[in-house]
Amino acid sequence: MTGEQHSVVTAALRVSGQDDDLEQRLDDELAAFNTAATAGARPEPLTVRVTDDAGEPVGGLTTWTRSGLCPVDLIRVREDQRHTGWGSRLMRAAEVEAVRRGCTDTTVSTYTFQAPRFSPGIGFRERGRVEGVPDGHQDVYFHKSIGASAPSEV
Repeated sequence: MTGEQHSVVTAALRVSGQDDDLEQRLDDELAAFNTAATAGARPEPLTVRVTDDAGEPVGGLTTWTRSGLCPVDLIRVREDQRHTGWGSRLMRAAEVEAVRRGCTDTTVSTYTFQAPRFSPGIGFRERGRVEGVPDGHQDVYFHKSIGASAPSEV
């Protein structure tokens, strides 16, 4: 047998619903692994929020930056404010901050029942699709080079 040999650990396998302790541990361990693989770079959280005059959220975006990458985790605009430009402004604000942090690339994915035409409209290029998920739809992946081409103001 060549290569590294591993011993099998005797353990119990459990399938359940939400497990906050497990999620935190996996997140911590994966973060440590990723940090080691990216020359010690740690992800820096980045959020963008817009609120109305009453202080209620109109929309928001969550992401992080590390090693030149800014992958959008979540973006949403309240239904009564869609098609008013808030989504583009949220993305532009995140890109400006990501460039300030040294990023050169950003990514986002969406399902075909969500907003697959939004990302190309703000300069993203489709990079792939997973057919049939969820429930007969498609999961669409987008990429955009940022940096010198990023907007200079929000």
